[in-house]
Amino acid sequence: MSVKIRLARGGSKKRPYYYIVAANSRSPRDGRYIERVGTYDPMLPKDSENRVNLNTERIQHWLSVGAQPTDRVARFLDAADILKREARNNPNKAKPKKKAQERLAAEEEKRREAEEAANAPAEEAAAGGEGGEAPAAEA
Repeated sequence: MSVKIRLARGGSKKRPYYYIVAANSRSPRDGRYIERVGTYDPMLPKDSENRVNLNTERIQHWLSVGAQPTDRVARFLDAADILKREARNNPNKAKPKKKAQERLAAEEEKRREAEEAANAPAEEAAAGGEGGEAPAAEA
């Protein structure tokens, strides 16, 4: 049986309250759990001491028998110095997606063509002026 330490939502509509529970990974989010090991109240200010309550003894027990915390719970455990969580790095997250990259490439190509078109007459005029020949006057 794979055990996860995760959040189970409680509270009413638009007033979330979460229980930190040890549960079978296959059970539903708000369904059956093995043991409640803490609470999380996101409605309280971030500096409030009652925002996250953890039963550290039981959490350490579940971690020792192989329970895996979810990312959000791992953040709570890291803040409480129970578990060290390594920071994640996703360098591709900030990059534009495929369609946006195609759009940018098309805009860049149009800009280059416009610059070349603007530079071409200037180069021709400069080349014509250096030869010493005056443009023929039409009468």
